[in-house]
Amino acid sequence: MLSTCYISCTHGVKYSNDDNEDLNHQNWIADFSTVGTYSSPRVADLNQDGVKDIVLGAGKFEFEQADTAVVALSGATGETLWIVPARDQVFGSATFLDINQDGVQDVIINGRSAILMAISGSTGEIIWEFFPEGDTLKASDFGLYNFYNPQIIPDQTGNGLEDVLVSNGGDVTAPPHDPDRPPGKLMVIDASNGQSLAKAMVPDNKETYMSPVVSRFHEDADDYTIIFGTGGETIGGNLYRTTLGALMAGDISDAEILLSSEDKGFIAPPVLADITQNGYYDIVVNAANGSTVAIDGKTNEILWEQTIENVEAYASFGVGYFNDDETPDFFTLYGEGVFPDLENSIQVMYNGRNGNVELLDTLGLFQTASPVIADFTNNGYDDALLSVNFSLTDLEKGLIEVFHNILVVYDFNDLSLHQLTAPIQGMNLASTPWIGDLNSNGKLDIIYCVLTEADLGSFRVYRYATDIDVSSEIKWGAYMGSNYNGIFN
Repeated sequence: MLSTCYISCTHGVKYSNDDNEDLNHQNWIADFSTVGTYSSPRVADLNQDGVKDIVLGAGKFEFEQADTAVVALSGATGETLWIVPARDQVFGSATFLDINQDGVQDVIINGRSAILMAISGSTGEIIWEFFPEGDTLKASDFGLYNFYNPQIIPDQTGNGLEDVLVSNGGDVTAPPHDPDRPPGKLMVIDASNGQSLAKAMVPDNKETYMSPVVSRFHEDADDYTIIFGTGGETIGGNLYRTTLGALMAGDISDAEILLSSEDKGFIAPPVLADITQNGYYDIVVNAANGSTVAIDGKTNEILWEQTIENVEAYASFGVGYFNDDETPDFFTLYGEGVFPDLENSIQVMYNGRNGNVELLDTLGLFQTASPVIADFTNNGYDDALLSVNFSLTDLEKGLIEVFHNILVVYDFNDLSLHQLTAPIQGMNLASTPWIGDLNSNGKLDIIYCVLTEADLGSFRVYRYATDIDVSSEIKWGAYMGSNYNGIFN
């Protein structure tokens, strides 16, 4: 059953069920007082204690150095395992790969000012940086901008270690409506040393903000397919399909255009899921203009399309089985209004089979954290967990609006909404929660972040150790899914 957990805020690490002697089963709060986060937590057992640990990025304002830019926290206690500094915001989410072959997953993570680095998961030492010169040289002078979430791809060098696909682009200094933007690029990085193996400019020479997704679209496919997007909040763009082989050859000019948008681009990463039930991955994507489109992965034809009026989309999806059929369904959220004036959130659940809107809600203030999916009610149907911001008027402070955050669960079986946590003063702008079983005790754990100051001045990480049974595999328990790759299997 769903129950409400009341977690008291404090400094340092706090355990909220102190009568439980086993720290592995306790709620905790980790407090960071000088930085904020746009990163989504991801997990791997870094200290080899049998409990998955948490890694996330952090930072201050754009172009500000931060001593705390990548943090690893003990999943059992919330204590800091290691901290890595960076020259700018590390807004990306961790990708894991055992680079140094010590039996512990290492961290590959990304951010602004050409930050792309690999960090030893066991020690926190930097294994490599793609552009270490960025501490003294301006990355944009070398045609380098933001890196977005990397994806692991098959070994391209023959050294036995998988490699990395990543996109780079997005000039934060460009005025909002200035069409003169530096073009984005796709890159393949040698995971052993951070060197570039291949790169190619996007075909339309537009900017890019999208984390690409990559997979064999069919078990018999002879190459990997890459889906990537261009354009931004005020600049039109395209959604493309190319191959890893084309990228390794340094030329993706023949990439197929799947969708186009004149006024706004494609920013949030798409999802790959077989909604046609034919053994091929299909593509479901949010366009920034408020359209959600499903594309046949075998034929590139549009399967269904829905547009919500007066909204824009900068969040990705939560994917699960929300009804009686065997087709995966999709839950997402939009911002109401026109960038940069987006104040409220709109939540929509789409029937994956036909694109019908099965639920539409208007809950909370605008944010871009995506939903995560599990069967919270143990009724055989998937539910969605969502972080929600709202404001309350503080009469004692003279009608000042004070931001608060809660976690809610949508039960799509009976179209009901459950508040899971007590209100916390603060807000969450872009950090998707992680859900799963941290310590293999058969109970659901939730890791989530709240900015305690809206200007990135501080944030807290919460572990909520629930009594909810984990009765089946959680397939969409993090940003871009439980496997962090945007693929629903």
